[in-house]
Amino acid sequence: MRQKQKHILFDCERMKYPHTGLYYFCLQLGLALTRNINVEKEDISFYLPSSVGKLFGEKYNYISQSSLHKFVFPSVKGFDIWHGTFQGSNYSPKKSSIKKVLTIHDLNFLLEHKNNTAKKKSNLAKIQKQINDADRICTISEFVKKEVLENLDVKNKEVQVVYNGCNLSLNTNPKQPAMIPDKPFVFTIGTIMTKKNFHVLPALLCNNDLLLVIAGTIMEEAYLAKIKEEANKYGVGNRVIFAGAVSENDKEWFLKNCLAFAFPSIAEGFGLPVIEAMAFGKPVFLSTATSLPEVGGDAAYYFPSFDADEMQQAFQRGMEHYIDTSPSEIIKKRAGKFTWEEAAKKYLEIYRSLY
Repeated sequence: MRQKQKHILFDCERMKYPHTGLYYFCLQLGLALTRNINVEKEDISFYLPSSVGKLFGEKYNYISQSSLHKFVFPSVKGFDIWHGTFQGSNYSPKKSSIKKVLTIHDLNFLLEHKNNTAKKKSNLAKIQKQINDADRICTISEFVKKEVLENLDVKNKEVQVVYNGCNLSLNTNPKQPAMIPDKPFVFTIGTIMTKKNFHVLPALLCNNDLLLVIAGTIMEEAYLAKIKEEANKYGVGNRVIFAGAVSENDKEWFLKNCLAFAFPSIAEGFGLPVIEAMAFGKPVFLSTATSLPEVGGDAAYYFPSFDADEMQQAFQRGMEHYIDTSPSEIIKKRAGKFTWEEAAKKYLEIYRSLY
């Protein structure tokens, strides 16, 4: 007897926020899932904002996200799997016969609201509810898994790490962006907000003629002002360039042409920009916080602290090592361990274990 086809509903609600890590997580994993499903035994549908359009192709089914679904979620009758892709979501079907997979990206609020007990408690309670409803829990790094186990009750459910992949097409000839630095530059990218810790980077421009290019949407105007204040303190304000939100083409151009990539973030669940820079074989300079050492491994350079002198020394030593040893291929190989194809295969194994 032919086995009944199984139906997967993949949550893309966070794609209403472009130029964010969660947007690209949903996009890249969703596309990889379409390439790897067994079409004879399973199909996949997408829950996403109508403004995004049929991004995964005309042949797939879509349920349009609405703010009203926070109160009454559409019927999921006929679906076997719901994959909730954001731990803090307000959008989820009620527990019924459908099996639920939950991806937890981070518990960054533990740091961001470390002095606000009520806020931390509220956020933990929200995620705990998602965990209670989930049949399988996934995290995007061992670091996040450890935080989940330390701060939440997983009810003896299995927690599996599924790493993210690299977003880049590795276009060998990205077109030049409108703004092209006229000197060698250090590049970084991310939402302009406190946890990204970008204000420590202007110190790297002391005693050299380098530029610093910071790309990303401005989330906190006050923090943007702080970055500029630090740059002016070191007398390098005219060498710090804010590129704003950039296209995939422009991001690839900056990554391909930068002298080095710096990412001093103090709150990450994974760190996709790190893998993207490493895919080009670039020297990456990271903080030792959260998941970043897990991602960069021995192929990255690390700031021992955020003291300006120590950062400058670490950067100089790292660049000298990079020039002397030419580890570009080793760095690319490290990045190659993280692929969306592998992530999709692991998630499909999880779905199938629940059918």
